[in-house]
Amino acid sequence: MEVPIDFEHKQYQLLAYLQQINAHFNRTQLYPNLNDLIFHYNNLKKFKQDKTTLETGFPVRLSNMDVAAVKITYEKIVNDDAMMQEIEQIINYAVSRIMPAIKEGREIHDFVSSHLAISEVGMQPLYPYQGYLLLRNGDEKGIRVYEYQVTLFESQHEKYRGIHTTYIAKYERHFVYNTPEAIRKDLIHARRELPNPAVYQVESDITFPVENTLLPLAKKTLVKAISALN
Repeated sequence: MEVPIDFEHKQYQLLAYLQQINAHFNRTQLYPNLNDLIFHYNNLKKFKQDKTTLETGFPVRLSNMDVAAVKITYEKIVNDDAMMQEIEQIINYAVSRIMPAIKEGREIHDFVSSHLAISEVGMQPLYPYQGYLLLRNGDEKGIRVYEYQVTLFESQHEKYRGIHTTYIAKYERHFVYNTPEAIRKDLIHARRELPNPAVYQVESDITFPVENTLLPLAKKTLVKAISALN
């Protein structure tokens, strides 16, 4: 909606933005790019929907009455001006370009998710909503440890869960000393505030960007696993 509202100018802006998104996707960097694309796409669709709702619900005024035929003709108060037509052209073009980018992002999302495996470490605690997430990333020689907390949010129509993570440390991999079970014992000993924590390990057999891809999808995988316990 910012000036200049010109189709060619907005087309250039959109293509430049999508070029940046594609560069990130080519490096398997999903977030926050995929969320941004979906946010913009939903806003565009909502604008079109709200405009249609406004038009159909707008009052009309009597423009002509033929008494003999008892015929009433109504004239709409609001008609699109040139600027609104230009905006609609821009929006239609943007929707047609953003949707394929979202599809590509979702394909990357599904590909990464298919290479993740989650497992419990130790006994399952009575309270699984707070604990530790162990993250193994392909060929990297280390296991990242995060403390996590899952929170339940409720709206008028649905319930959904959110997760917050805090980075704790990175353990070097060792088939004897730094096994997931050994890391769990070390965490319990070093961090007394969680005496019997839930511990989950999410591992990938392919190396992915951690902050932009692996960690966000590992968190989603963890929330899904915990939700399935209920």
